[in-house]
Amino acid sequence: MPLIRFEQAGLSNVRLLTELWKREPPRAFTRVGDVWELELGALPVDRLEYALELVFPDGRVERRLDPHAPTVDAPFGPTSVFISEHYRAPSWVCHAGPAGTTEPIAEGLLWTAPGLTPQTPAPLIIAHDGPEYARLAGLTDFLAAAGVPPVRAVLLQPRARDEAYSASPPAAESLANELLPALEKRFAITTRIGLGASLGGLAMLHAHRRHPHLFSALVLQSGSFFQRDLDVHEHRFSRFERIDAFVREVATTPGHPIPVMLTCGSAEENLANNQAMARVLRAQGYQVELHTVRDGHTWTCWRDTLAQSLGALLGR
Repeated sequence: MPLIRFEQAGLSNVRLLTELWKREPPRAFTRVGDVWELELGALPVDRLEYALELVFPDGRVERRLDPHAPTVDAPFGPTSVFISEHYRAPSWVCHAGPAGTTEPIAEGLLWTAPGLTPQTPAPLIIAHDGPEYARLAGLTDFLAAAGVPPVRAVLLQPRARDEAYSASPPAAESLANELLPALEKRFAITTRIGLGASLGGLAMLHAHRRHPHLFSALVLQSGSFFQRDLDVHEHRFSRFERIDAFVREVATTPGHPIPVMLTCGSAEENLANNQAMARVLRAQGYQVELHTVRDGHTWTCWRDTLAQSLGALLGR
């Protein structure tokens, strides 16, 4: 059984912080002298991202990385990670491809595969949280190394993420009426693929439903398709009501079917609402695939399903 050990004198408690069990109280370690131990038991994931919460006798609480574990970058700073013997990273991670070019644009960054000129017809990927997708999930590395056709990728940088990515009509209007027309004036675009994770995935679906001809296909990774009956733990999120209303609208209003790739961690809380969304879209005639990997709500999870989702669409 996986065991986490941490040694430090003068503590009153040590607890495990992880998104995997966020509905539960943090799991407490057992003290043996100055050594604190936690047996994880059988895990539903092949990678567990976590941090340690140290509790001092005076009530002070401090977040700490595990000094004996590898670390991985995350949006709010590094986290420790337990990696099981069963985990295998995608093969493309170890193969560097020819570097593309990156240039700043008003909405974030534009990445272009080697050899493409503005007049060269090529697919366009529009990625919410794009700079983080490149930094934390290796998106541009994947596009360079995985043997997919040459593409351009718009790496969108949100300014007010919770607002813009929570079924926001102004955000959808900006994509459809400002960003895409400007790009189509500059480049020869064949197909347009929307890519987003978590709230970013929800926002891509929302933009498609408001503007049905905006995208040729979608890749929605661990989409935050919050529903009242499945996501009680998310009710405190300030935009929950708007998201719930949009998800109900999708379920009751026919859409304009396009290919949709859904991916999700097999152990994360969003799995149920992603499975529900897959059923809804299939019933409306969408070409839907749902791929899972033994991980949680992490950038590595989304990286590890890029080949089955985005790669499969680009290879068609």
